[in-house]
Amino acid sequence: MPGKNASVTLDVTDLNNLGFGVAHMDGMTVFVSGAVDGERVRARILTVKKTYAVAKAEEILTPSPHRITPACTARGCGGCAYRQISYAHEREVKRDIVRAAFRRAGVEATVGEVRTPQTPDGKALTCHYRNKAQYPVAAAPDGGYRIGFYGAKTHRVAEAAECPLQPESFAAVVQTLRAFFEKRRIPAYDEETHTGLLRHIYLRQAWESGEILVTLVVNGEELPCESELIETLRNAHPAIIGILLNTNTEDTNVICGETYRTLWGRAYLTDVLAGVRLRIAPSAFYQVNHAAAELLYAKAKELACLTGREQVLDLYCGCGSIGLSMARAAREVVGVEIEPSAVECARQNAADNGIENARFYCGDAGDPGRLLDAAVADMKLSPDVVILDPPRKGSTPELLASLAAHAVKRIVYISCNPETLARDARILLSHGYRMGEVTPFDLFPRTGHVEAVTYFVPQAASDCITGNA
Repeated sequence: MPGKNASVTLDVTDLNNLGFGVAHMDGMTVFVSGAVDGERVRARILTVKKTYAVAKAEEILTPSPHRITPACTARGCGGCAYRQISYAHEREVKRDIVRAAFRRAGVEATVGEVRTPQTPDGKALTCHYRNKAQYPVAAAPDGGYRIGFYGAKTHRVAEAAECPLQPESFAAVVQTLRAFFEKRRIPAYDEETHTGLLRHIYLRQAWESGEILVTLVVNGEELPCESELIETLRNAHPAIIGILLNTNTEDTNVICGETYRTLWGRAYLTDVLAGVRLRIAPSAFYQVNHAAAELLYAKAKELACLTGREQVLDLYCGCGSIGLSMARAAREVVGVEIEPSAVECARQNAADNGIENARFYCGDAGDPGRLLDAAVADMKLSPDVVILDPPRKGSTPELLASLAAHAVKRIVYISCNPETLARDARILLSHGYRMGEVTPFDLFPRTGHVEAVTYFVPQAASDCITGNA
């Protein structure tokens, strides 16, 4: 294998979830940035390890039929792993990523086609689909600000305030804030010296109503000229319904601190998802792609096979959106979430929608010793259906074993990480469950992420899902 800085010619045969082309040379795998599967490229070797190498494409000798001209002009952001391939091919790649995760876990799985919402004219919704953005703020060499996103594997801020994945309204709000910061000479935060004030601009928008919630994350307790800031934002953007200040004075990579202060308006958004009106606090989890979440939740409800007699346990429930979308088809919904503000939102959401058969608790869904086993006695739980929607790290072996020990009749698993879904599937299969078809959903077009939903029932159980009996 040639060493670092060597120029090599490579045939790229695959594409990974980080957007690197995959080639092979002298028995080693070479990950090639800037390359697409189906291409021959001239590349420069950047790093050589024992089992793999990393290279950068410097010349496309034979372009791939999947290559397109990216819609985004931002440089150095690194967020859109698949911005240079056609979306049709991206869906194929993501389906293969899900399949490969199960193969590596040693689990046989039937993986359906990737589902994506469509625009009114019938095209795949791949732009302006996000309802949330957290823009880091850094000082620019010219004395202004860089507002965008961190470059891949760095904390260098790449200017990307007009990211095509975000609502167009976000770019306008960012520009208003940029002008205000420049006028008042408010210093950007410096991670190395832990000085400066402005850390992040955190925006959320409700898909149905268009409401915008603005949160400024600062290295301090207050912002200069707060009254002027409120007036400026309200005059320029009538859709804004709340302006908050979040205090984060820690030397940390965590974006938001624990303390929020409302400068003006409401401290939450309201949105409608899967027929449920939701109150969403800044710290509460909420799906960033509303249209795709509608499809995903509809599939999850289908897989739950509810008849009106079931008790549904919604674990990692966030603001309650999934469980509440199923409540009217179930006997009862019980939600568990570790974030206290999200639990409060879930309870309020149930009240706002007149849903009386749902209750929510604050607890660690992944720790059955502290939650599920005790809850069976204390909360009168005997769940027929369990909804799992864990973070990227997946669920825990202890929780999965506890679900099996309690003979849960049906588990619907929503995953944002195929690797941990496949790992947890292997555990559930070892406890006597069988798995249905895995359906991927693209909640993050142009990025390397893909979500999926499937279900598990005991081996001997009958099944309500057509074609999987």
